Amino acid sequence: MNAMTSTTLPLLRISTSDHLRLRMLVDIVIKSQPRLRATLEPLRAELERADVLPPELLPHTVVVMGSKVEVQDLESGEVDTYTLVYPEHADGAAGRLSILAPLGMGLIGFTEGDTFTWCTPGGPRQLLIRKVSPPAAA
Repeated sequence: MNAMTSTTLPLLRISTSDHLRLRMLVDIVIKSQPRLRATLEPLRAELERADVLPPELLPHTVVVMGSKVEVQDLESGEVDTYTLVYPEHADGAAGRLSILAPLGMGLIGFTEGDTFTWCTPGGPRQLLIRKVSPPAAA
């Protein structure tokens, strides 16, 4: 998931509800589409290492499901904004990024100000989470 170049990964925090739902989603997808096991293994690994907290104890600057996230590529300076969603709500044109997309897996649980190296088909990219807005109230 978060292909890091250093041995120390940033703290990853996730809500109990997101943790449960994401673990179930990964299990269901792998069971129904076994060929995706390797693709989803990074998300499973991140869920295993995460500090799982009640939603009310997570700071609003932590990327959770439904967060709007502004991400900057530190090499190019390019800034993109995404809302992290479950696969059924993904829409690239509208900026809704699936948690099952590689970058979606990479963002969950990190905090505004975190930087990490993310491996892409074009090579590694150093990314900065510039701003996190909490999910809109239902």
